[in-house]
Amino acid sequence: MTDLLGSQLTEGAVSEPQTSTPTPARNPEVMLYTRLRKSPYFWKSRAHGVAMYSVYNHTYHPRHYGDPVAEYWHLLNSVTLWDVGVERQLEISGPDAFDFTNMLIPRDLTKCRVGQCKYVFITAPDGGIINDPILLRVEKNRFWLSLADSDVGLWAMGLAHAGGWDVEIKEVDVAPVQVQGPRSKDVMVDLFGPSILDIPYYYLHAYQLHRMDVVVSRTGYSGEIGYEIYLYNATENASRLWDAVWQAGQPHDMRVIGPCHIRRIEGGMLAYGSDITLDTNPMEVGYDYKWMVDLDQEADFIGKKALRRIQSSGISRLMVGVEIDGDPLGSYNDGSMIEPFEVLAPSATHHETVGRVTSACHSPRLERNIGLAMLAIEYTQLGTNVVVETPTGPRGAVVVEKPFIDPTKRTPRS
Repeated sequence: MTDLLGSQLTEGAVSEPQTSTPTPARNPEVMLYTRLRKSPYFWKSRAHGVAMYSVYNHTYHPRHYGDPVAEYWHLLNSVTLWDVGVERQLEISGPDAFDFTNMLIPRDLTKCRVGQCKYVFITAPDGGIINDPILLRVEKNRFWLSLADSDVGLWAMGLAHAGGWDVEIKEVDVAPVQVQGPRSKDVMVDLFGPSILDIPYYYLHAYQLHRMDVVVSRTGYSGEIGYEIYLYNATENASRLWDAVWQAGQPHDMRVIGPCHIRRIEGGMLAYGSDITLDTNPMEVGYDYKWMVDLDQEADFIGKKALRRIQSSGISRLMVGVEIDGDPLGSYNDGSMIEPFEVLAPSATHHETVGRVTSACHSPRLERNIGLAMLAIEYTQLGTNVVVETPTGPRGAVVVEKPFIDPTKRTPRS
């Protein structure tokens, strides 16, 4: 018999389509479509030529605009504008807002004034890290959590309902942009006037800009001098704010970039989902983060008992800095590090896995490969040699101090 296409078939037989092994795409695309969310600044940042997106808080996030290394140098030498509308703002308000928020985090909120910001962990009952947001105390009983990449809103709503807390928890229509780099103060003065220079590091102040309400904080994810501008009614006003900041930045050589992972790795800054997850507890992320947990405070925050046990019994692994031999690894956010790198003991006969490199890149100014690595505690002494399995083969590495640059954060505080 003959089918409609004219091919010969045997009576009773089933025809199988011809198959061949597909050639995998070197850089497969991520589809842009309706189901994933967009930052209020999505179309404005896209107009600057986004070359690569990732997904963060269920939202498309611009990672870079074609040349991450050039973006890195521009951040170090001039001023940059970032679309960080993916940092969803979870607002906690109401009569119990202070006590409820204090229960969520291991830092003591009695030491956080109105108008102050804190970098915080949100911990699970076993001490695992659920999120690491910036907390902004906007009013006495109104807090914003500027979220990293996890569904903290659902966690907080469940706790509030189960505990009968008198709080309102909601995602508000507030979205930030970041202005980062040594010339960021010049741009911000042009926008808001000289009073902007009076905002201390990790504090905030409310302003109006062209009849738009904003909160400006002296914060950022760059390790450089910088600010975040949190825009109220962002869905409506995002384009107006973006244009105002961009226009103010033109005399100062402003460039739109993505979050600069080279610089954040140099600064030892953590990326949720990469360096820390629910399976990581605060005691493991390194002694340069010991101030993130206050076990002596009066508040019985979630995870306190577990973290006391961990402190008493000791940890079995620790996050350290490593320098990695060989050719440049890339900029991390350019698709050069799809999976963590396995770390092996340097034995010639027994290649025991002792941890993994969670973030790594080539630092142009240090002229070497650097990374953050979670290693078994016996391999975390400075100067310890290990082997790192990279996509191009095994490389020698050595444990070094982190952060790699500016450990006391003198630059962003200046």
